[in-house]
Amino acid sequence: MQDYSLDAYWMPFTANRQFKSAPRMLVSAQGMYFKDDAGRQILDGSAGLWCVNAGHTRTPIVEAVQRQVAELDYAPPFQMAHPKAFEAAERLAEMAPAGLSKVFFVNSGSEAADTALKMAVAYHRVRGDAARVKLIGRERGYHGVNFGGISVGGIAGNRKHFPVGLPAVDHLRHTHDLARNAFSRGEPEYGAEWADELENRILTLHDPSTIAAVIVEPMAGSTGVLIPPKGYLKRLREICDRHGILLIFDEVITGFGRLGADWAANRFDVLPDILTCAKGLTNGTVPMGAVLVKPDIHDAFMAAAGERAIEFPHGYTYSAHPLACAAAVATLKLYQDEGLFERAARLSPHFEEKAHALRAAPYVKDVRNLGLVAGIELESRPGAPGQRGFDAFLKCWEKGVLLRFTGDILAVSPPLIIDEAQIDTLFGTMAEALREIA
Repeated sequence: MQDYSLDAYWMPFTANRQFKSAPRMLVSAQGMYFKDDAGRQILDGSAGLWCVNAGHTRTPIVEAVQRQVAELDYAPPFQMAHPKAFEAAERLAEMAPAGLSKVFFVNSGSEAADTALKMAVAYHRVRGDAARVKLIGRERGYHGVNFGGISVGGIAGNRKHFPVGLPAVDHLRHTHDLARNAFSRGEPEYGAEWADELENRILTLHDPSTIAAVIVEPMAGSTGVLIPPKGYLKRLREICDRHGILLIFDEVITGFGRLGADWAANRFDVLPDILTCAKGLTNGTVPMGAVLVKPDIHDAFMAAAGERAIEFPHGYTYSAHPLACAAAVATLKLYQDEGLFERAARLSPHFEEKAHALRAAPYVKDVRNLGLVAGIELESRPGAPGQRGFDAFLKCWEKGVLLRFTGDILAVSPPLIIDEAQIDTLFGTMAEALREIA
């Protein structure tokens, strides 16, 4: 008998009425599996919410957090600090793409995105280039749910209820090209030219000297796993360089091994000026995010402010929280000790084969993949977009597999500790589910 009601909690990004009529309750987790309130093992095919890259309740992380909460539960981050914050920043900077050596801590990917946008606009201002205030996002982009993030983001469902956003924003076309790139394995062949829209349309419409930054996910995750076409990100980098525009990579999903490399920036050999991360930073154990920055951006703030002035008036009560820092240090060490990024690269070919075997399953109109992430796009039911994806999600849950869905796209992104047999189970269950739904 449960000793709580389902009434008070207003759940995020959830069909609350549907959930509360048939709850899906997770009560414990270990390794690759959740356990539900009926005692069933649930294979985690989504790394929680793209974040549990090292698997659940890993002992080194658990023990690090336990030690920290017993020693220092909280320390104010404004005008004060604690040693674990500097250790976490140093460890993250060591792992970061070469050239991103300054770390600003936040508490989520949403906060990281808004911080990066503020940082970009303020950077130009402190350099005396205050006309650069415009921000360029991309259609189908996801940069969290704060007003800055949804302004530069491009998922219609996340924006339509909140029609008040940042005023100086425009959007590039998304890169999804189903007609030319359906069932691509890895990076699609076609679509690098979509980056040219930045120069041919956006910069023609907006004076380049008014644009502060372009923000993109290297791989768009929450919209349904859109893999960047070959050469696309390099072209964006070149155009931004020509016009003095900062390039921001949102690596909240793609960081920490998801694409079979430590970072998408390294996977695609494109260095942004600013990089945001979260999720896998603490393996989902304690909320935390970070903004990684080139030193010249940081140094511009230091040079512009007076000796005792606050150089960047921004931050959060829980920035560099001691528990989060302890979790981050332990998580980054675990990734290295177990070679989990290299493991993801080794497993990627088997993952790809099993993902693309779903091409033969009912309703599948595209499969796309990179590293240990895949998107399976389904044909929509006439007049009921998104319902087939929801039903596939529910059917997989019934069969003991948790995955993500967005509309009629199923997203698979398991912890990096998954093995080949579990990959087989994951995609085999999806095939069964698709055969059983209408």
